[in-house]
Amino acid sequence: MQLTIERAALLKALSHVQSVVERRNTIPILSNVLLSAGRDRLSFAATDLDMEMVDEAEARVSQEGQITAPAHTLHDIVRKLPEGAEVELSYSSDDPRLTVSAGRSRFNLPVLPAGDFPVMSTESTGARFTLMKEDLARLIDKTRFAVSTEETRYYLNGLYLHTVSENGQALLRGVATDGHRLALAETPAPEGAAGGPGVIVPRKTIDQVRRLLDAGSGPVEVQISPQKIRFEFDKASLTSKVIDGSFPDYVRVIPKGNDKVAVLDNAVFAQAVDRVATISAEKSRSVKMAFDQGKVTLTVRNMEAGQATEEVEIDYNEDAFEIGFNARYLLDIAGQITGDEAQYRFADPASPTLVLDPGDPGVQYVLMPLRV
Repeated sequence: MQLTIERAALLKALSHVQSVVERRNTIPILSNVLLSAGRDRLSFAATDLDMEMVDEAEARVSQEGQITAPAHTLHDIVRKLPEGAEVELSYSSDDPRLTVSAGRSRFNLPVLPAGDFPVMSTESTGARFTLMKEDLARLIDKTRFAVSTEETRYYLNGLYLHTVSENGQALLRGVATDGHRLALAETPAPEGAAGGPGVIVPRKTIDQVRRLLDAGSGPVEVQISPQKIRFEFDKASLTSKVIDGSFPDYVRVIPKGNDKVAVLDNAVFAQAVDRVATISAEKSRSVKMAFDQGKVTLTVRNMEAGQATEEVEIDYNEDAFEIGFNARYLLDIAGQITGDEAQYRFADPASPTLVLDPGDPGVQYVLMPLRV
């Protein structure tokens, strides 16, 4: 294998695929990236056995071939080369190392046979549709903060992506919950999505997709089967296993009859919560909210750090009551509100609270209260 490639093109593709590779691997081949040279293209592939990332870049190929090399080491080398450099990659069976040359720099990297590299199979069954980049980014951004990190409830460790029908309209919906809060975002279902299987997309996959959305442009091809999901971008593609489990019946958690409505300035409220939470206990991060006519009083008491109180003007005309929440959860939701205002709907201090974004009607948040 022998080829020459621009440093910028090589770095971009390597940055995509190497992010899939775990820093520590018990299987040596999984630390490597598969390099495949042919037809004026250099293709890259990396996998952790649960997810596979593939990308390609234009190159001047003088000798076609395949080999695998350490992903992170190769990425670090290319990253440190000068901008505008022409990088030459070469490998021959006479010298079982990959040679990386640019200007006066030369590196020799250990390799493993391309035939040992595991390739993830693709599936033709399921649903296939095209989604605008902005719509997919919104589904992810509005929900992924609520994905659980508790490994014992593995079925909550991802984003539940599925279609629903409401009022005769098909919607593509993303839902995430950790048992303490729930985030839901939806968009009109693109053609081909309706009737497809609902899948739980792992947190790591969602993070990788979001990075690709930042780097790419144009629509995204999505293919969903009961076992895998595949995202195809301009040149890159990501295939991932989905979480084998049943997502809970989240619809039952979303409150329908909460009649106490408070409308507040989202930025002012978030800043006040952040200030009083400075002295909150690290574990519970509890903030008590006392609602009264036209105002909410935020209070934090910590036996060691003291007490903090702040009053915020709001639009509220119901009976006075108190409720408590985890401050971090309040701030996470505030960070996703699109408009200037947020709407909180309460039933009582012990029931789930519904948070709506007037600037984005396709989003709902649910918060479980704390005892205060």
